[in-house]
Amino acid sequence: MGSRTATVARNTKETKITVSINIDGTGKSEINTGIGFFDHMLEGFAKHGLFDLKVAVEGDLNVDGHHTVEDTGIVLGQAIMQAIGDKKGIKRYGNMILPMDESLVLSAIDLCGRPYFVMDAEFSSPMVGDFDTQLVREFFYALSYSAMMNIHLRVITGINDHHKIEAMFKAFAKSLDEATTIDPRITDVLSTKGAL
Repeated sequence: MGSRTATVARNTKETKITVSINIDGTGKSEINTGIGFFDHMLEGFAKHGLFDLKVAVEGDLNVDGHHTVEDTGIVLGQAIMQAIGDKKGIKRYGNMILPMDESLVLSAIDLCGRPYFVMDAEFSSPMVGDFDTQLVREFFYALSYSAMMNIHLRVITGINDHHKIEAMFKAFAKSLDEATTIDPRITDVLSTKGAL
């Protein structure tokens, strides 16, 4: 098996983003998006998914955080897709039900080459720190489409928005780690079509 790494850069008038990921890492991260809470979420994603991750973002935060968060989702999704490669030997599916204090979150993904995103979560606060809670949906939606994967996220229980969002990022990380795991019994791709 070759190195499952990728680096993707994307520059627009709104954002300048570079993301590097190693799917087979140890959870090391260097994150700088300009939004403290978002940095914390991406650090948690790297740590709990055991991905080595570098994210550098220069965004138009003088407007708001929307472009920064959405575009980071786009670039991270592209990097994940490139790093996974032809998907031969991977489990393809991953899921996790993850508790964080009073919050309980389900994440289920399929690295099928077909983007689809479903999220069942509500937040009572407009902001957590300097992060707009509406951008949780924007981030995962952008990631699902750029990585060409199904993502289902559901907050089963929860009161504290910080806990709910953090559990979502960690549950997604754990389910992605499972889906990208190499299973020696899978000699090609896990599909009757012969392609993912």
